[in-house]
Amino acid sequence: MSRRHQGTDETVARILDAALQVHAEQGREGFTMKGVIEATGMSSGSLYHHFGSFDGLAAALCARCLADLLDALLDALTGITEARAGVEAVARAYLTFTREHSDAARFIHASAHAAFLPAHADVVAERKAPRIARLAEWMAPHIKAGQVAPLSPATMEMLLIGPVAETARRWLSRDPAIDLDESADVLPPRIWRSLQP
Repeated sequence: MSRRHQGTDETVARILDAALQVHAEQGREGFTMKGVIEATGMSSGSLYHHFGSFDGLAAALCARCLADLLDALLDALTGITEARAGVEAVARAYLTFTREHSDAARFIHASAHAAFLPAHADVVAERKAPRIARLAEWMAPHIKAGQVAPLSPATMEMLLIGPVAETARRWLSRDPAIDLDESADVLPPRIWRSLQP
C-alpha cells in the first residue's frame, strides 16, 4: 500500500469514527454535515472529496458498521463445524455485538430505512456481499447433509438474523421489556429449531 493511499484510508477512518460519535452523541437530528465538520475540524470540501456527499458519508459509515457486525458473526463461527453450534453462535454473536458496539449497532438499525440507502446500495453491498457469501458457504455443507432446511437465502437470513436483529433494535431503543442476557439464552436454540428440516 502506498503512503498516499494509507494516508487516505486513515483520513477516511478518522472521519467515519467522528461521524459515528456525532450520531451516538447527537442522534439522527444532530447527524449532519455541519456536526461532522465540527467534530473532525475538516472542511466540507474535504468531506465531499472523500465521500461525494453527506449521503455518501452516511452510506460509507453504514457499510463499515455492517461489515464489522458481519465480521463478528463470522468470527463466532471460527473452529465450529457442527450446524447447531454454529447457528447458535451466530445468534449470540449478534446480541454480543449489539451490547459491545451499541453505537455501531444503533447506526445500522437507524440506517435500515434511511433515504440515503437506495442511492448508495452498491457501497453497502460491496462490504456486505462477500461476508454474506462466507456465511452461506459455512451453511452449505449442513444444508447438503440435511441438517439445515434448504431455504432461499432471504428466508434463511430472516430466520437466522431476523429474531436477533429485532431484539437488538428494541434493546437499542431502550425497550424495558428486552433483556439481552435472557435473549441470548432463549433465542439461539429456537432459531436453530426454525432452521431444521
